[in-house]
Amino acid sequence: MTSTSIIIGSAQDKLVSQLGRMGNRHGLIAGATGTGKTVTLQVLAEGFSRLGVPVWAADIKGDLSGLAAAGKPHPKIDERLAAMALPDYRQQPCPALFWDMDGQNGHAVRTTMSEMGPLLLSHLLELNETQTGVIYAAFDYADDQGLLLLDLKDLRALLNWMAEHGAELGTDYGNITAASVGAIQRRLLILEEQGAERFLGERALQLADLMHTDFSGRGVVSLFEAGRLIQQAPRVYAAFLLWLMAELFEQMPEVGDQPVPKLVLFFDEAHLLFNGAPKPLLEKIEQVVRLIRSKGVGIYFITQSPLDIPDNVLGQLGLKVQHALRAFTPKDQRTIKAVAAGFVANPAFDTAETLLNLGTGEALVSVLAEDGRPTAVQRTLIAPPEGQIGPISPEQRATLIQRSPIKGKYDQAVDRESAFELLKARAAQDQAQQAQAKAEREAAMQRQKEERMARGRAPQRQSMGEAMAKSAARAIGSQLGRQIIRGVMGAIFGGSRRR
Repeated sequence: MTSTSIIIGSAQDKLVSQLGRMGNRHGLIAGATGTGKTVTLQVLAEGFSRLGVPVWAADIKGDLSGLAAAGKPHPKIDERLAAMALPDYRQQPCPALFWDMDGQNGHAVRTTMSEMGPLLLSHLLELNETQTGVIYAAFDYADDQGLLLLDLKDLRALLNWMAEHGAELGTDYGNITAASVGAIQRRLLILEEQGAERFLGERALQLADLMHTDFSGRGVVSLFEAGRLIQQAPRVYAAFLLWLMAELFEQMPEVGDQPVPKLVLFFDEAHLLFNGAPKPLLEKIEQVVRLIRSKGVGIYFITQSPLDIPDNVLGQLGLKVQHALRAFTPKDQRTIKAVAAGFVANPAFDTAETLLNLGTGEALVSVLAEDGRPTAVQRTLIAPPEGQIGPISPEQRATLIQRSPIKGKYDQAVDRESAFELLKARAAQDQAQQAQAKAEREAAMQRQKEERMARGRAPQRQSMGEAMAKSAARAIGSQLGRQIIRGVMGAIFGGSRRR
């Protein structure tokens, strides 16, 4: 072990630690409910913080907030410390920032529609292929027209505009039907009811605010309260995590392997990232996980079973901490065999059997060696955290939020001019032009009517001579006409000819 290692626990009187420079090789914490995953997460987060690495972590139950306060003496902690003889252990708090989707229990977290992008937004809205095509067309049109898509009302206004002008836009952007737009609008209403309007907007989160260190050089741990969000809108939570990964991948420069990572992310309830994700999105996730390590970013997934993670992603996770699993059904037994097969076997014990017998605070751990290869699995006692186990009080949280170095930066939402305002103005301009054109047409018609009346003359009364002449002409014409008809009909039917 070196000063740039994170102590995870001990196995057979030897410390089990992960090299800091392997922190960007990602990792996994798995296990059944109540087996100690949260404490393991806290131990790793504190370890990275001590190395000067900023940490972002989803706090599902609020328990992680305890790392912001010093731990308290406890007989079980004393017993664990006596069993592993940790060097330089002392109970102390971590520097922490608190974040929340709606800003109630921390700094508000927001991003814009444009930053979310059409692929992630389509997944969030659970759209079919045709509707997804409409979303892509909307984003393309917004780019071509210089329209900012910042929040839900911007996208609604843009979709309505494109539906109204579908005929003229069809050549460049494809068929935009009212039915597809209506279906998307209904999905947007559902998203709004789930509280997504608080997430989609400005002021957008700046990634630099997740990468602070304190005056002593310790990495600041950013805790994102996600419990209520997962219960009310799990897809919004998953979309936020995916957006965070994508933004870090796009914005952070290439740095290669460093002595320690630039940032580490802990994604709890990781299965939500992959449930129902379409193939293009899964491919994007796999690409980001594979390549983001060269940006100095480590990603650690926390879930109940490793099988919740797609194989292409699971194969890229270096550190593996597996807490106990339960085998109540044949499916559970198959899961245990599959999980055991994912470790480098240790001849000292049977991995599958040990998985069933691990106690709380124990785990099977495989770390990465100096050359980056996974080591043989070890049955490990997890070290106690230096911070408090369990959540801090609401009063403590409020005090820390008030003392935050970014206090007030994200408190108020900003609604600057964007697609909604520009399209509203454009619609008003079109209505004004249509009204002016209508008025001009009506004025032209009135002028034509007046000109016809000016040119027209009233009918003159006929003289008696003219009337008599016309009457005589009509009589003569009628007599001649009758004679001609009788002549023709007589010839047809062979009537006798008067002599």
